[in-house]
Amino acid sequence: MSAATGIVYLVGAGPGDPGLMTVRSLELIVAADVIVHDRLIPAEALAPARPDAELLYVGKEPGTASVPQNRIEELLIERAREGKIVVRLKGGDPFVFGRGGEEAEALAAAGVPFEVVPGITAGVAAPAFAGIPVTHRDDASGVAFVTGHLDPAKAAAGEASLDYPALAAFPGTLVFYMGVKALPQIAERLIAEGRDPAEPAAVIERGTLPGQRTVTAGLAEIAAEASRAEIKPPALTVVGPVAARREQIAWLERRPLHGVTVVVTRARAQASELSRRLAALGADPIELPAIRIEPRLETPEVRQAVEGIRSYALVCLTSANAVRLLFEAMAGQGLDARALAGAQLAAIGPGTAAALAEFGLLADLLPERMVAESLAEALEEIDLKGKPVLLARAAEGREVLPDALRRLGAELDVVALYETVPETPEPETIERARAADYVTFTSGSTVRNLLDALGGELPPGARIASIGPVTSGAALEAGLEVHVEATQHDIGGLVEALLADAAG
Repeated sequence: MSAATGIVYLVGAGPGDPGLMTVRSLELIVAADVIVHDRLIPAEALAPARPDAELLYVGKEPGTASVPQNRIEELLIERAREGKIVVRLKGGDPFVFGRGGEEAEALAAAGVPFEVVPGITAGVAAPAFAGIPVTHRDDASGVAFVTGHLDPAKAAAGEASLDYPALAAFPGTLVFYMGVKALPQIAERLIAEGRDPAEPAAVIERGTLPGQRTVTAGLAEIAAEASRAEIKPPALTVVGPVAARREQIAWLERRPLHGVTVVVTRARAQASELSRRLAALGADPIELPAIRIEPRLETPEVRQAVEGIRSYALVCLTSANAVRLLFEAMAGQGLDARALAGAQLAAIGPGTAAALAEFGLLADLLPERMVAESLAEALEEIDLKGKPVLLARAAEGREVLPDALRRLGAELDVVALYETVPETPEPETIERARAADYVTFTSGSTVRNLLDALGGELPPGARIASIGPVTSGAALEAGLEVHVEATQHDIGGLVEALLADAAG
């Protein structure tokens, strides 16, 4: 390979759940100069891409004009010949109904180096998520993957696109991709060629994604059942005795928040923890960040506080953001955790204490309730008269703690390490959020800024979940009804409160 020639990676992105992507696929997405991607690639799959990477969408939308296959192949060849690392990102596996074989042949004919990175195909993953093993020692010793997409030319000529006699005689599981529209014809022809009309069948919509739905029936009724349930693409159909095993081993729908849509309003950098916990419980989290954290580490107050960090008898921290940014400011002056050896450390709650633990420090003072009032009460047990105290917080912090510390006689420095500013959500995300079951708020600023972003109206029918009384107060002031309030005022407490409310 010459230095001027790039390389193309034909990469499978898996069936939809970002957690099912391979390590190799993520490595290549990070390294790519160009990513040529399909319609069903999840947004999370593209998130690791470099900011300067070229993202080319070539997805094929049902019923609309799309980028011709030969043009996709030309794009891959052109970009590689420019010396670029090109990732052709395809849903599922590139060689399972992904036309990856055609693209590999085109690259080989053009003399362009390429590699194939397999992915998990939906024909295995979606049934697994639905509780259907495609093979089973008692039911099926083989599985056939079949495209249910009818060839337009053959259909117009009245010819069968599939070998129905062979499929009807196949002694195992049949998995049809892209066959929702043709399902009545597929079922009818299989039965006509000898397949048992009562044979178990299942149709799985949006396999491995939070909104996955599954309908089951006998082969003769499965098309009508899918139509009644308004099943839409992407979906696949499983035909065979294994489909009946779903009744016993289905696991996805048994997760406590399955089918529940939750809007997460935390700042983008922090939203992932809450989203990850919700998704693990079966929810569909929609990240709609209402705020963005803007560091303020270059102000004279911050520089002065860090220069004198060893002089403080007590350092109070009111959030995990404050902890991380304080250590970032300290690192900028060549300091680490040892600079705090002479100070007591007060954390407003377990999340802040956990952030301290990341730097090898334990909080000396941790109130039972994660509110400023509770920390202020705990501080009364300490003799602070005449002692230097640093309060590291957000610019918008309430005055409860400063007032309490001054009343206790502390020589107080209040330093704003960051401010929260409104974030502008993307229109597509706002549209998705309109059907949400819950909207979560983790601070007063998320309440105010989300209402501004949505024009003052939250999703109709959504229940409001608050992380604690201060946030609830901001919601009430904005005219909202708070349906759920966490008893423990952190992310874990918010999740527990959502679980209890959903169960009720």
